[in-house]
This record gives sequence, structure tokens and C-alpha cells, in this order.
Amino acid sequence: MSKPMLELHGIVKTYNRGKPNEIKVLRGADLTVDQGEVVALVAPSGAGKSTLLHIAGLLDTADQGQVLINGQDMSGKSDRKRTAVRRDEVGFIYQFHHLLPEFSALENIVLPQLANGVSQSVAERRALELLGNVGVADRADHRPAAMSGGEQQRVAFCRALANEPLILLADEPTGNLDPATSDQVFETLMALARDTGLSALIATHNMELAARMDRVVRMENGVLV
Repeated sequence: MSKPMLELHGIVKTYNRGKPNEIKVLRGADLTVDQGEVVALVAPSGAGKSTLLHIAGLLDTADQGQVLINGQDMSGKSDRKRTAVRRDEVGFIYQFHHLLPEFSALENIVLPQLANGVSQSVAERRALELLGNVGVADRADHRPAAMSGGEQQRVAFCRALANEPLILLADEPTGNLDPATSDQVFETLMALARDTGLSALIATHNMELAARMDRVVRMENGVLV
């Protein structure tokens, strides 16, 4: 039986608390993502998908509730501990690639590994392997400005996987891609999840892609259904 990789219990998040323009974004959201499971997160714009992903990935904190990553309760943990878990066990992909423009595709994937104590040669070998997996190994020496949007996003995908995270969190990762490229990136993600046991929570507006994932959860009025 697969074990939970990500657990959210009773997550509450309010912006501008106590002010006239108070916004209750999350009102007790609960979610479990098991090892190797790819879950689609569907909601209208402004409903709190990004907030939920940021809390799940320890980039933000909830007002109430618990976040468990690989069984470890992150409530009350120090910033240093949260940073270490985020670096080692969580990968992020955003709608916009956020690659470092002055570095090549290869270097963008090598850098997070070096920061994690991996040697240059091992980091470069893994980077080339990842680029090959998504069909852009021939762009390894190109900077982001010299690549298409689809190529940039595939490099960002590789960067998110550079440190072999247990959980991948993706916020509209194919939103800027044409249908064919979107499909290729999605198929790569699903294959990796199947082959490595990677767990993923993917926010998307694309209902066709959502239907191809293991499960779809919807955000309604600040809770997940």
C-alpha cells in the first residue's frame, strides 16, 4: 500500500485578517497525495490554488492546520528545517519558467544540485539525462532566450526534478504551451511518476489533462472536494 507523501489537514489562510477587505482564501482544506499519485487541482482563477500550492510546498504558512511531507509534520519547524525539506523533497514548476537568463539550460539544472552538495560531474550527468528525457538534450548549451517557450518549460521541468524530490508541485505548468508541447510535457511527467514513484499535485485549467491524471480535486469555497 502506498504511503502518503503530502498531507494537508484543516488548512486555513486569510489575507488582511481583521480588516474590512479580509479575504478568506482557504477555509479548512484537506488533501492527501500518495506515493506515485498524480493529482489534478482544478479551480477558477483567484480561488486559492496558488496559495494552497505555496503552503503545501512550505513557501508560505497557514493560519491554521497541518502540512505533513513524507510523514513529517512541518508545523512549528524552524525556517532552516523548512528550507531543507523544501530543497530536498519538493520540486516546483510554474506557468512561467523562471529560468536564470544568464545561464544555459544545463547550468540552470546543475546549479540547484551544486547547492545541495552534489559534485559538478554528477550534477552535469543528471542534467543531461533529464534533458534527454524531455527531448531537449540538444539545447543544453543554449540560454533561455534562445529557446522556444516549450523548450524553456521543459528545462524548468528538469530543474524542478534535479534534486530528485519526492513531491512535485506545479502551478499551471502547461498554461503557456501549445497543445502538442503541452501533451509531451505531460506525458513525460506521468512516465516519471510511474517509473520513480514521484508524487505530484498539478493545478490546471486544462480539463482534458486533468482527466488523464489519477484523481481530480476541485477547490470550492476554500475547501477541496
